[in-house]
Amino acid sequence: MIGEWRLSDLQAALGGELPTGDMSFNGVSTDTRTIVPGNLFLALKGPNFDGHRFVEQALSKGAVAAVVSDRQGDDIPQWLVGDTHAALGQIAKLNRQRFDNTVFTVTGSAGKTTVKEMLATILSQQGEVLATKGNLNNDIGAPLTLLSLERQHQYGVIELGASAEKEIDYTVRLSLPDVAILTNAMGAHLEGFGSLQGVVRAKGEIFDGLSDDGWAIINRDDPHCEAWLDKTEGRNRLTFGVENSAADVIATHLSIAENGCYRFQLNYSGQSVTLSLGVMGKHNVANATAATAAIIAAGLPLELAVEGLKKFTPVKGRMCPMAGTHGSTVIDDSYNANPGSVKAAIDLLTSLPGKHLLLLGDMAELGKDEAEQHADVGSYAAQKGTGRLMAVGALSLHAVDAFNASAGMQGGHFDTREQLVDAVRTLQEPGMTILVKGSRSAGMEKVVAGLVEGNH
Repeated sequence: MIGEWRLSDLQAALGGELPTGDMSFNGVSTDTRTIVPGNLFLALKGPNFDGHRFVEQALSKGAVAAVVSDRQGDDIPQWLVGDTHAALGQIAKLNRQRFDNTVFTVTGSAGKTTVKEMLATILSQQGEVLATKGNLNNDIGAPLTLLSLERQHQYGVIELGASAEKEIDYTVRLSLPDVAILTNAMGAHLEGFGSLQGVVRAKGEIFDGLSDDGWAIINRDDPHCEAWLDKTEGRNRLTFGVENSAADVIATHLSIAENGCYRFQLNYSGQSVTLSLGVMGKHNVANATAATAAIIAAGLPLELAVEGLKKFTPVKGRMCPMAGTHGSTVIDDSYNANPGSVKAAIDLLTSLPGKHLLLLGDMAELGKDEAEQHADVGSYAAQKGTGRLMAVGALSLHAVDAFNASAGMQGGHFDTREQLVDAVRTLQEPGMTILVKGSRSAGMEKVVAGLVEGNH
């Protein structure tokens, strides 16, 4: 946290009554495993956990007091509030308001973690950066990240995720971004959003927390960009893209190397720089233009973005090439999946030389059309000429059936990940590229582990 804090600094935001006597604290913790002496312990409650069970343990480890929604014993220094979840957000917002440097937020159905990491790589050339760890991007993870902002940080890069409308509206109003980036809207988490239009509205909430002089960064290639352009009418904004020539920051003259990485020209306002990315896939060219637009919006030079992007390496589980057994290459894209990102993965796979094998796990949270959307992905894989599709999971059977319905296509479905791995091992050979993808819940990283060199 930034500067010195006393409990009385939180009074206006949290309400309720202070513990007896004001006291100083040096940070906020929700986890007794990581608490340090001098922290304020905040007892969160959820469907499967209750931090109130650990209040005494927190105090024994040096917490100065506990913020609780259930009254504890009279001898415990406690601050009773109506909702500790809301209290976490309010304290995080107060810390953000003490931060005088630039904060970026990023959301989207796909690409948000990669853009976050690209920004962190670029900005680290200028100074110390605090970026969301992993995908701690929800209504608890985002506040905890904001609480980690310290005076030495020159930049904050906060990833915001959602599985329903109004979730980003909440976290962005805590984050108060100077630059807000929206990568795209796809058919992901449809169970929570209800429809693709629900996704479009929810992702657009990221612009609701911008200050009057903040910048909106919008994907000009996205079919829903007009909705976001309407929403940000009159605001500072930049658009980015690969396909739409109206984009302010645009990649042109794309060429792909045999390793699936792209070389292209990055263009903005009459400036043009040639860049070779070290990450695979055309979608990562789009991610690079998004990060570049955000850098320019922050008043930093195009050249800084280019130098940072040259250094960028793949994020684990996202288009990570690895040495597979028997001379094959395994591309680990197992971190998550929705129909749009699977199609982008298929585009990459089929652009590479040699034999192709797509390994697919179920795509989760697609709502009532989940079977049709899996079938659509299978048809797309066949249409693009994917050599073979092998899958695991009840829903992925629809993808295999649709794939096999195309003349000459070979697809296989397996009941377990172990059966899938055993079958693929018999096929691995020099020059073959195997791409592994599925939703987080599909656990496809275990398939990757079974196919790479050194694990046997």
